[in-house]
Amino acid sequence: METLDYRRPPSSLLGGLLMRKEVWALSGIGKLVVALLATCLVVTVGKCIYPFLAVTDRIDSPILIVEGWLHPYGIDAAASEFKRNVYRRVFTTGGPIVGKGGYVNDFQTSASVGAERLKQAGVPPEFVQMVPSRVDSRDRTYGSALALREWFRQHDNNVRSFNIVTEGAHGRRTRLTFEEAFGPDFAIGVISVHSPDFDSKHWWRYSEGTEEVIQETIEYFYAKFLFRPSSSWSKESARSASK
Repeated sequence: METLDYRRPPSSLLGGLLMRKEVWALSGIGKLVVALLATCLVVTVGKCIYPFLAVTDRIDSPILIVEGWLHPYGIDAAASEFKRNVYRRVFTTGGPIVGKGGYVNDFQTSASVGAERLKQAGVPPEFVQMVPSRVDSRDRTYGSALALREWFRQHDNNVRSFNIVTEGAHGRRTRLTFEEAFGPDFAIGVISVHSPDFDSKHWWRYSEGTEEVIQETIEYFYAKFLFRPSSSWSKESARSASK
């Protein structure tokens, strides 16, 4: 009668090139628990990421900054913000208009366009000052912030605080970028205007909301952990502000 060989299989083969190891694996219940935890994480992030990015945190300041590229609803909100609060000056920022192939003149910049739209929205012209950036690069917000810093240095060195009006999920990155440009001596508030094209509480249900949140999440982490301004930024901004 043939006997069965109950010996354990060898722990190694091919002269030790292959080794047998015991591993732990998820059971059916374990996989279900992991799936539930992953679902809870996705839901939590989905509900929290937009409020985190689209932050509004006003400070007490007489200076209002408006990013000139804002859509009409953003400009209208900025004009209403100016009228509701005690601001003594409003500044518009922004670089060369997209599609012009770079800097042409100050009047073909987002700062100039934003200033005209604010006036059309009812802000008295004597309160509006455009501060164009003449640097055309990937980091346009940083270039706009440097141009504004240089303008203050040359024209109104007493400014030490301001609020910035921007749009939606761009808010936290805008404030972070301006804080990097201005340094710790400035107090900076931010006002994020929500888009009327989608429900900010359920942004994932809309293509516009999904695109905005994904793009701004990537851009925020880039600004937070990877962006390193070069010394040429300040030199170029200083030359631009002096023109």
